[in-house]
Amino acid sequence: MNMGRLYGVGLGPGDPELVTVKAVRVIESAAVVAFFAKTGRQGNARTIADRWIPAKARELPLNYPVTTEIPVSDPAYNEMLRAFYQEATEKLAAELAAGNDVALLAEGDPLFYGSFMHLYIRLRERFPVTIVPGVTGMAGCWAAAGETMTWGDDVMTILPGTLPLETLADRLKRTDAAVIMKVGKNFAKVRQALRDSGHYERAIYVERGTMSGEKIVKLSDKADDSAPYFAIVLVSGQGRRP
Repeated sequence: MNMGRLYGVGLGPGDPELVTVKAVRVIESAAVVAFFAKTGRQGNARTIADRWIPAKARELPLNYPVTTEIPVSDPAYNEMLRAFYQEATEKLAAELAAGNDVALLAEGDPLFYGSFMHLYIRLRERFPVTIVPGVTGMAGCWAAAGETMTWGDDVMTILPGTLPLETLADRLKRTDAAVIMKVGKNFAKVRQALRDSGHYERAIYVERGTMSGEKIVKLSDKADDSAPYFAIVLVSGQGRRP
C-alpha cells in the first residue's frame, strides 16, 4: 500500500482571503484534515479553512492538553506538551500508513513558531511531506498597520516576548527594526523593554491583525497591559532611504 503524504498547510494571519491558491487546492483534495485546537473549541486554523473543507474529508482535531493555564517555564508544561505531540504524531502516522493524505492546518506559516513543526520533525523521516507556505502573522499585521518595516541596510529582529526583560531590551538596543511576538501575558515586560531600549515611541501594537476585531494603536496610547494571544508589537526601521 502506498503511504499517504503529510501536507503542512499555511493559512496566513487570519483573513481567509490571504490563504494561497495552493493551500485551498490541498485542503479540498485531502482525505483527512487535521488541526490544533484548545479542548472544546474549533480553533483558529479550522475557522480560517472552514469554507474549503469538503464534506467527504474526515476531520482530526488535535486538542492541546494545556495552553495558558500554567507558565511556559513550568517543567510540567513541557512534559505535557511533549506527550501530546507524541500522541498526535502517532495519530497522523496511522492515517499516513493507511495511505491517506493528511492536510495539517497551520496558522501563519507552518515553519514559523508553529505547532506543526513538532509533528513534522517526528514524521519527516517516515513519510513524504510537502510544506505549503503561508503569509506570516507579522506580515499580515504590518500590512494592516501600514508600517514600512525595513529600509536599505536595516536589520530586523524577531523576538518572543517570553524572553527575560534584560535579554529583550539588549536585543532591541542592537537592532534597527523589530517584531515582538508572544506578547499576551508578557505585555508589561515588553513595554518596559521597549522603554529601556529607546524604541518605545516608535512601537505599534497590533491585536488580531487581519481578523475580526482588529485593533491597531501606538503602543504609547494603549492604557492597559492586557493583550490576547493574537497580538504583536512592531518597531519599524528608520534607515537609509533614497
